[in-house]
Amino acid sequence: MRKSALVTIVLSLPLLLVAFASAQQGDAMIGFGTVMSPGAAQCNFNTGCPEKSGLYPNLGADVIFHKRMGIGFDVAWRGSQGTYGGVGGIPYRPILFDFNGVYQPKIGKKAGLDLMGGIGWQSTRFYSGTYSCSYFNCINYTSSNHFLVDLGGGLRYYFWHHAFIRPEAHYYWINNNTADFTSNNVLRVGASIGYTIGPD
Repeated sequence: MRKSALVTIVLSLPLLLVAFASAQQGDAMIGFGTVMSPGAAQCNFNTGCPEKSGLYPNLGADVIFHKRMGIGFDVAWRGSQGTYGGVGGIPYRPILFDFNGVYQPKIGKKAGLDLMGGIGWQSTRFYSGTYSCSYFNCINYTSSNHFLVDLGGGLRYYFWHHAFIRPEAHYYWINNNTADFTSNNVLRVGASIGYTIGPD
């Protein structure tokens, strides 16, 4: 992760801990999926690359308060580097960060919905192959960062005590994403496995 993203997460932890103290429940999730977006089937430097395919691991957590409403955080990244510009192109990796309002209505004893919407940013790393070093660290990439708005939903099913599985979909509108890819619209689909702390 970029240093600024790590600092944001670390600084958010005390707020999440305070929020968790008054929360009815908290959830932690890990999952996998892929992304899809409209655009050209082929990737080249003239038309850009479609932001699609690849395995995207994701990590998420939320805290839920009164009336099944709460807040959450999610990060998803391309697990392996893609090749930007086709054969012989530049290795790249998109990372999607989002902070959401969450609503979790129950639809049965063992099932419920996770509905979320919020804001975040996409950081796409383009790897140069040469390292640039500062006093604190060395990196071999440049980042292209863009603000995003997201909407998502999933069907949560508790298969064993407080452990659940959640098929899910997330839609991202990424501001000025066409500077790097062929569309501002990205859809991420997949599934997460998670655990609820507190009443489910």
